[in-house]
Amino acid sequence: MKEERFVDIKEISMIYHTLSGETKAIDKLSFDVKKGEIVAIVGPSGCGKSTILSIIAGLIMPTSGTVFIDGKRVEGTNKKVGYMFQSDHLFQWRNILANVLIGLEIQDKLNEESIAKVSKLLDTYGLGDFKMHYPYQLSGGMRQRVALIRTLATEPDLLLLDEPFSALDYQSRLVVSDDITNIIKQEKKTAIMVTHDIAEAISMADRVIVLSNRPAIIKSIYDIQLTCADGIATPLKCREAPEFRYYFNKIWKELDVYVK
Repeated sequence: MKEERFVDIKEISMIYHTLSGETKAIDKLSFDVKKGEIVAIVGPSGCGKSTILSIIAGLIMPTSGTVFIDGKRVEGTNKKVGYMFQSDHLFQWRNILANVLIGLEIQDKLNEESIAKVSKLLDTYGLGDFKMHYPYQLSGGMRQRVALIRTLATEPDLLLLDEPFSALDYQSRLVVSDDITNIIKQEKKTAIMVTHDIAEAISMADRVIVLSNRPAIIKSIYDIQLTCADGIATPLKCREAPEFRYYFNKIWKELDVYVK
């Protein structure tokens, strides 16, 4: 049975116009994402990774090319898409429950049923005791979990994650990447993640897309197949897989061209 394409990107290009001239950010990129898949995008700094997410989200329109989500062409923002940024962007004056409910408030979907669903999500993912706490009372990792649950509260089908762990220290990144991956899989979401961290990409994703320097083209796409210890496929365990080093070295060599 052929796997269903949920996101289909067809030859998108993006040119930015400034007073000093034109800058081509991405050049005829094409790839797809299957339903329920986690795809990571890695590439040199400034190559247009975040631009790709913004185009998929409908926040900006490409200069050329098209994006389809669930068979429908993207022509603007879409309630099927949830976007998680580098910073958690939690409001300091609102408690955790109130922060998570913001998206539902904006969409005018706040009711007893939706509040109960959000409350259950917080309970399920270890934040039930912190609903009345404020962001400054939580660790960075916990705040990122809150940010993801806030994104999930509006029930998007596709999650876009833009360097979601970049503000965390290394140990916290490892723990939170496990947490976030578990939540995405438990909630059966499709996700596209941008990251600078090769190990993070390999351990979290089903496929890793490697971009060139600007203007970005796709250099390689790796189908990640890891033999995880004890059959436990968490990002932390997957880093111990015998195949992990192979993927890391291959991707590192491709990216190393741009830092010399």
